[in-house]
Amino acid sequence: MSTSNDRMDARAWSVLFVLAGAVFLEGIDIAMLNVALPAIREDLGLSTGVLSGVVSAYVLGYGGFMLLGGRAADLLGRRRMFLFWLAVFLVFSGLGGFASEGWMLLVARFVTGVAAAFMAPAGLALVIGTFPEGPQRTKALGVYAGTAAGGFSLGLVVGGLLTSIGWRWVFFAPVVLSAVILVAALLLIKKSDEPERSAGGFDLPGALSITGAMLLLVYGVVRLEHSGNGMAGTLGVFAAGLALLAAFVVIERRSADPLVRLGILRSGPLVRANLGALLFIGSFMGFQFLATLYLQELRGWSPLQTGLAMLVIGIDTVLAPTLTPRLVNRFGNAPVLFGGLVLAALAYALFLPLGMDWTYAAMLPTLVLLGLAFSLAYGPLTMAATEGVDEREEGLAGGLFYTAIQFGTALGVSAVTAVNVAALGGATAPEAKLDALRTAFALPVGAAVLGAVITAFGLRTRRAAPERAEPVVVPA
Repeated sequence: MSTSNDRMDARAWSVLFVLAGAVFLEGIDIAMLNVALPAIREDLGLSTGVLSGVVSAYVLGYGGFMLLGGRAADLLGRRRMFLFWLAVFLVFSGLGGFASEGWMLLVARFVTGVAAAFMAPAGLALVIGTFPEGPQRTKALGVYAGTAAGGFSLGLVVGGLLTSIGWRWVFFAPVVLSAVILVAALLLIKKSDEPERSAGGFDLPGALSITGAMLLLVYGVVRLEHSGNGMAGTLGVFAAGLALLAAFVVIERRSADPLVRLGILRSGPLVRANLGALLFIGSFMGFQFLATLYLQELRGWSPLQTGLAMLVIGIDTVLAPTLTPRLVNRFGNAPVLFGGLVLAALAYALFLPLGMDWTYAAMLPTLVLLGLAFSLAYGPLTMAATEGVDEREEGLAGGLFYTAIQFGTALGVSAVTAVNVAALGGATAPEAKLDALRTAFALPVGAAVLGAVITAFGLRTRRAAPERAEPVVVPA
């Protein structure tokens, strides 16, 4: 598919754009819905609990089935899983647009999350399997990661525009995009593009136990957002999830064909990459949630104004596929990733002294630095999470990576919500709300710093490694 080790031909670029389009679809779908929630509540008369459930249902489906989705791609075929679940994503996104009751939205978002859980690791495994290790794969993953991150930033603006027309278009627009991607994928992605499937049977007890554990753990994290749920019940959910997780480990150790080969978790670079992804995405989603509250509730900005204000973060869409691969090939993966996490921590720290009358110019340094941080961190995280993995387990590695991202998303939003609510107490004055937000903004700073510290161990490993004759991508 390529003309040389460094250059990709037209078909290679076409396949990459199709796979990147699918991950862009996932990001823009989430961002658009977040902007449309107030309009959905007003039109359908939803309670706060049901409205929160619309978001949580997607998180539950995504986080609960991600590991199963990653392994299914290895066992059943990446192309087959990618195409089938893209079609499911299309259908249930459309059904969400026709919803007239809250329960219809809950079902549609849950199944859409399940579809994304199977589609995302299959797509990432196809990217890894299509492009050979080296400059080609570095460039391809840079484009892929930049497109994924761009979906989140551009989705805020597109969601604001579509919501002004009608909130149902937030569900219908992904249907159109999904249909285009599905037709292109059928034409361009061939069975010959994926490696031979993994041998062995399907570990049903392992699949049931890990899916149950993920569902319970993600649900426990979501419950943290609502203090009225009761801490005893939340701890019970976590305990049940951990018990199923322990049962899963026992099952996998005894299984002849394990769903997850536990030995893959002995890889230091893979573990660091997944922890880094959890902390990086968690800090960003927590910051984005708090910034939206600040701009819309305290400053009175509209959803469209908020989206346009954050659009500058989307510079990563340009820089990630152009600048980041060059930096990785020159300096290695770990230093570039470390730089991205340091920039993220600095960006959040600059936002801590926010005031009631801050101008956009005062916010701009944080937003620009976040765009740079995404450019430097997201692609290298993706590379590190799949570097050196056997091709028969690339879907599993992708599932682990996206599970970390989804847990980071849920944990980031839930943690800042819990801190914000606790700091606010029963106060309603704008000054009290501002103080509570300042307290909660400290969490993204701490998470980004912790991510940088974890990544620093990869730098130490890199310095200890012997010199090589030609540039290599060093795992984080």
